[in-house]
Amino acid sequence: MKLLAPLLMAAALAAPVLPAFAAGDAPAAAKKPDLAKGEASFTAVCAACHGADGNSAIAANPKLSQQHPEYLVKQLQDFKSGKRNDAVMKGFATALSDDDMKNIAYWVASKAAKPGFAKDKDLVALGERIYRGGIADRNIAACAGCHSPNGAGIPAQYPRLSGQHADYTAKQLVEFRDGKRANSIQMTQVAAKLNDKEIKAVADYIAGLR
Repeated sequence: MKLLAPLLMAAALAAPVLPAFAAGDAPAAAKKPDLAKGEASFTAVCAACHGADGNSAIAANPKLSQQHPEYLVKQLQDFKSGKRNDAVMKGFATALSDDDMKNIAYWVASKAAKPGFAKDKDLVALGERIYRGGIADRNIAACAGCHSPNGAGIPAQYPRLSGQHADYTAKQLVEFRDGKRANSIQMTQVAAKLNDKEIKAVADYIAGLR
């Protein structure tokens, strides 16, 4: 026992000290988004370009409704940091705090997206082949593998594409291909292998997904 007592004392002194919580207390949980603040911020900052409920009526501006909120937050952070290069969006994003971004993203994600339509009948079959099957002989992966067969995407990883304006999608693919947009290595690698006709075809097909 004389030998054991010093060992027990040494063990007690070496044990990590844990923070004490009062009865009923718990470590702080992640802050929930404030949808009311999100709506107010979206209306003041975003609605003019992206529509009152995120369903942009301007083909050059993306639809944001029903988009995965984690993806939207990442894009806003990338605009703010300059990782995604767009002078207009950088100006808006710079004025937003992390909480603002989260509130906006979760609010607009809660709005239902309006369907779009494919317009180019001559290219839609090519677009479907690329989206669903890729181009095997050029090692181009199927879009559906990451963005799902109906364009719903995978939350927190890959964005929803279903119904997105073809003009916007085509522009992003060209910018990925040309290196102007550099905030996704995966998309840069895929777009680098697509020609203008293939980009136009897959963008038009995506517009009609639902």
